[in-house]
Amino acid sequence: MAHTKSGGSTALGRDSAGQRLGVKLYGGQVAKPGNIIVRQRGSKFRAGLNVQTGKDYTLYSVMNGIVNFSKKRVNRKDKVFVNVLEVSPK
Repeated sequence: MAHTKSGGSTALGRDSAGQRLGVKLYGGQVAKPGNIIVRQRGSKFRAGLNVQTGKDYTLYSVMNGIVNFSKKRVNRKDKVFVNVLEVSPK
Protein backbone atom coordinates (compact mmCIF):
# COMPACT_ATOMS: atom_id res chain seq x y z
CA MET A 1 0.00 0.00 0.00
CA ALA A 2 1.38 3.40 -1.00
CA HIS A 3 2.15 5.85 1.79
CA THR A 4 2.08 9.01 -0.37
CA LYS A 5 -0.36 10.16 -2.98
CA SER A 6 0.66 10.40 -6.60
CA GLY A 7 2.24 13.74 -7.54
CA GLY A 8 0.64 13.90 -10.95
CA SER A 9 2.18 15.75 -13.88
CA THR A 10 2.16 19.25 -15.24
CA ALA A 11 1.96 20.52 -18.81
CA LEU A 12 4.34 23.46 -18.16
CA GLY A 13 7.28 21.58 -16.64
CA ARG A 14 9.78 22.15 -19.47
CA ASP A 15 12.54 24.72 -19.69
CA SER A 16 15.33 25.34 -22.19
CA ALA A 17 19.00 25.86 -21.47
CA GLY A 18 20.42 29.40 -21.48
CA GLN A 19 21.99 30.60 -24.73
CA ARG A 20 25.21 32.05 -23.20
CA LEU A 21 24.85 35.41 -24.93
CA GLY A 22 26.75 38.55 -24.02
CA VAL A 23 30.18 40.16 -24.16
CA LYS A 24 32.99 37.59 -24.15
CA LEU A 25 35.99 39.93 -24.45
CA TYR A 26 35.86 43.31 -22.72
CA GLY A 27 37.58 46.58 -23.58
CA GLY A 28 41.35 46.40 -23.08
CA GLN A 29 41.56 42.62 -23.48
CA VAL A 30 43.69 40.99 -26.18
CA ALA A 31 41.90 39.42 -29.15
CA LYS A 32 43.32 36.95 -31.65
CA PRO A 33 41.89 36.35 -35.14
CA GLY A 34 38.64 34.40 -34.87
CA ASN A 35 38.04 35.18 -31.19
CA ILE A 36 34.39 35.85 -30.40
CA ILE A 37 33.94 39.27 -28.81
CA VAL A 38 30.13 39.48 -28.47
CA ARG A 39 27.35 36.94 -28.92
CA GLN A 40 24.01 38.67 -29.39
CA ARG A 41 20.52 38.54 -30.87
CA GLY A 42 20.24 41.39 -33.36
CA SER A 43 22.80 44.14 -33.77
CA LYS A 44 22.93 45.71 -30.32
CA PHE A 45 26.67 46.11 -30.88
CA ARG A 46 27.98 46.97 -34.36
CA ALA A 47 31.18 45.79 -36.04
CA GLY A 48 33.92 48.44 -36.22
CA LEU A 49 37.56 48.29 -37.27
CA ASN A 50 38.98 44.77 -37.70
CA VAL A 51 35.72 43.14 -36.53
CA GLN A 52 33.29 41.08 -38.62
CA THR A 53 29.67 40.06 -38.04
CA GLY A 54 28.59 36.41 -38.29
CA LYS A 55 25.23 35.28 -39.66
CA ASP A 56 23.82 35.09 -36.11
CA TYR A 57 25.13 38.65 -35.35
CA THR A 58 28.14 37.31 -33.45
CA LEU A 59 31.04 39.79 -33.54
CA TYR A 60 34.51 38.33 -33.95
CA SER A 61 38.04 39.62 -34.40
CA VAL A 62 39.90 39.35 -37.73
CA MET A 63 43.35 40.35 -36.41
CA ASN A 64 45.51 40.49 -33.30
CA GLY A 65 44.87 43.54 -31.16
CA ILE A 66 43.14 45.16 -28.20
CA VAL A 67 39.33 45.22 -27.94
CA ASN A 68 37.83 48.72 -27.82
CA PHE A 69 34.19 49.82 -27.45
CA SER A 70 33.18 53.24 -28.79
CA LYS A 71 29.93 55.16 -29.26
CA LYS A 72 29.02 56.85 -32.51
CA ARG A 73 25.87 58.75 -33.48
CA VAL A 74 24.03 57.03 -36.35
CA ASN A 75 20.58 58.20 -37.51
CA ARG A 76 20.09 60.34 -34.38
CA LYS A 77 20.80 57.37 -32.09
CA ASP A 78 23.97 56.44 -30.22
CA LYS A 79 25.31 53.09 -31.42
CA VAL A 80 28.07 51.08 -29.78
CA PHE A 81 30.82 49.94 -32.13
CA VAL A 82 33.35 47.22 -31.28
CA ASN A 83 36.86 47.69 -32.66
CA VAL A 84 40.08 45.69 -32.45
CA LEU A 85 42.94 48.16 -32.42
CA GLU A 86 46.38 47.18 -33.61
CA VAL A 87 49.02 47.00 -30.90
CA SER A 88 51.99 49.24 -31.65
CA PRO A 89 55.37 47.56 -31.13
CA LYS A 90 57.31 48.84 -28.10
